[in-house]
Amino acid sequence: MTNARTDWRENSACGSSDADDLFADSPRQKRAKTICMRCPVRTQCLAEALDERIEFGVWGGMTERERRVLLRSKPDVASWLYVLEAARDSVVSRAG
Repeated sequence: MTNARTDWRENSACGSSDADDLFADSPRQKRAKTICMRCPVRTQCLAEALDERIEFGVWGGMTERERRVLLRSKPDVASWLYVLEAARDSVVSRAG
């Protein structure tokens, strides 16, 4: 049985990528982030990395350093998926 946490992984743009591309050193992180920009489940991926405090790799288009900054700026967030989806919806409604 699959759950919501694993379902997003099945649709990820990086599913067929080499793990070395996603857990790259700083110069190669830009390439990993490019994969994320076209990913249909980017928000879910980033939310899981933030909720689970995943330390390494590029997740949802953010490096570990970028995620640390975000986590420090909002230490009381219980569900990053809710926050990220609300922010995305706000941007879409302003653009439309």
